[in-house]
Amino acid sequence: MSRRNLILIAACLVGLVLMGALAWRAGVFDGQRAGSSASGTALVGGPFQLVDQNGKPVDEKILKGKWTAVFFGFTYCPDVCPTTMQVLGAAQRDLGPKADKFQVVFISVDPERDTPEQIKTYLSNEVFPKGTIGLTGTPEQVAAAAKAYRVYYKKNGEGSDYLVDHSTPAYLMNPKGQFDRVLPYGISPEETTRQIADAMR
Repeated sequence: MSRRNLILIAACLVGLVLMGALAWRAGVFDGQRAGSSASGTALVGGPFQLVDQNGKPVDEKILKGKWTAVFFGFTYCPDVCPTTMQVLGAAQRDLGPKADKFQVVFISVDPERDTPEQIKTYLSNEVFPKGTIGLTGTPEQVAAAAKAYRVYYKKNGEGSDYLVDHSTPAYLMNPKGQFDRVLPYGISPEETTRQIADAMR
């Protein structure tokens, strides 16, 4: 092989190494990943002003002190919401002694129908997580909370039997109220428990 070809091969290898290093620096060192800002700060979560199922005004401080699965849904939801709440309920039970460090916050994206009383009745389902905090508010307050969590929702249909299209995952927040990870819709109770337990370590 000629000296010229060796030099060209060496130059290509150096270029590849430099490109890989730059990609690693951009994607790992600076913390730039899905759901994060350029500084590595998560873009999920933020301030909100809502009321709980007892009519008490609450804000983001309810997330402090415990690991929290925040889920946006609505009480008239026929499938995703009850399924997610059942999975979170099973995970809570399977956490064993760690369950006292875990809570669920259910935020309604249907303030028109989901009054505090309606949410309280909905959350009384025995297979749902014990102690779930249900939140609702004015349409403006709900919209602000959804925006903070990057949640999509939109009314679908007319009349009293309308549905609400909405984002399906739950968001696991750490005891400081900061985003830790997404709990995707459709994963098993066992996987949900594992994800939460891993985060708690």
